[in-house]
Amino acid sequence: MTEVSRYISPMPARRAETFAWHTRPGALQRLLPPWQSVKLLHNDASVAVGSRVEMRMGLGPLSLAWTARHRELDPGRSFVDVAERGPFASWEHRHSVRDALATDPAGLGASVLEDEVRWGLPLHALLQPLLGGWVQAEIDRMFSFRHARTAEDLRRHAEFAAISPLRVGITGASGGIGGQLEALLQTGGHTVVRIGRRPGEVAFDAARGTLDSEGLEGLDALIHLAGAPIATRWTARARAEIRNSRVVGTSTLARALAGLRKPPAVWISASAIGFYGDRPDGDVDEAAGPGEGFAAEVCRRWEAAAAPARSAGIRVVHPRFGVVLDPRHGALAEMLPLFRAGLGGRLGEGRQGVSWIAIDDALYALLTLLHDPRAQGPINVVAPAATNQAELAAALGRVLGRPTILPTPAWALRLALGEMAEELILGGAIVRPTALQALGFRFSAPDLEPALRHLLGHRAR
Repeated sequence: MTEVSRYISPMPARRAETFAWHTRPGALQRLLPPWQSVKLLHNDASVAVGSRVEMRMGLGPLSLAWTARHRELDPGRSFVDVAERGPFASWEHRHSVRDALATDPAGLGASVLEDEVRWGLPLHALLQPLLGGWVQAEIDRMFSFRHARTAEDLRRHAEFAAISPLRVGITGASGGIGGQLEALLQTGGHTVVRIGRRPGEVAFDAARGTLDSEGLEGLDALIHLAGAPIATRWTARARAEIRNSRVVGTSTLARALAGLRKPPAVWISASAIGFYGDRPDGDVDEAAGPGEGFAAEVCRRWEAAAAPARSAGIRVVHPRFGVVLDPRHGALAEMLPLFRAGLGGRLGEGRQGVSWIAIDDALYALLTLLHDPRAQGPINVVAPAATNQAELAAALGRVLGRPTILPTPAWALRLALGEMAEELILGGAIVRPTALQALGFRFSAPDLEPALRHLLGHRAR
């Protein structure tokens, strides 16, 4: 027996562009809900008949294989994929895009996206009464997220539709921000050139300062996100790796860009709000000077290393990232297992500032910095509603429906992580996105709890 689920949403783009978004490389990556554990094993990055996607999906302790193949294509209007292997007895998914009528909520000239899924569970008579309601709810939350993200991506791309597609180099494209940024740029029609140590990438080793500079020729822009993980115990070796991967790597790129026959117009070279150090009293924005400590010293030298490119006339931007909230990477990913088990709570006294930003807003900010010629120098990439550590823990507990009564004492964090805990966990700052807001940037997730609910697929009760 087959169940039918149907989802219809207005899209803020014409039919041709909405359909094209789904056919470009990166679309599948953008459509995967961030709360799902998914590993792509194979992706033809096409909706052509016969193209295939293969992945493994985590469901609690289980790892489930999923293979789907595209079976039908009506260019510009619809395509169909069918599961050949997976947890369902049957799964047929039809994506359709139609023109919106003048009376539709989307407005004249926009489009309507419809997803229809026909699905059935194995051993239907037995499992449908037991699991059918839960499966339906999971499908509903997935497509609610997919439609919301598709609409917002289309809206952001439309802001810069007058600019021709760019050839953009990215370092750190395998990281949490870099991978999603690559996908976002691709769905906007841009070409992405990966720069790093993996096969097929333009060769670049940030810590050692080696680079195939010829591979940078022909780029319209470069986005530099590479850097060794900083959330670890800061041994002498770790300090050297953290510092060199940022300072040496940035210096290497800066000199290479300055020497190109035709350098890119813009270089976005990452930094972090660690620049400000621990600021327990008052807010800070881009007008503030550097703080004290290892992280502040690294950030200061990291940004200064870009000077040769700036002197060569390249527009250089330093996005100072706050805590990027992403269920798959970074601080939120580390917090989720404990909080889901009901063992979460504040860290230390909980009064330390946490300046955060949802992953999609971090990406949309980078899109703005890429395209807006007014953007240059340091720009704080944080949400306007900074919080503190206790409030972050409480909000996450509310979203997950779990208690947050088990604090981690400061002494335990210092014992486990040493100076890193002192600076990055027990210290903090309330950082304001003054420069980003001056560019007219619009946050899709300005408030903490709604942002967490969207990222984790939990609706407000």
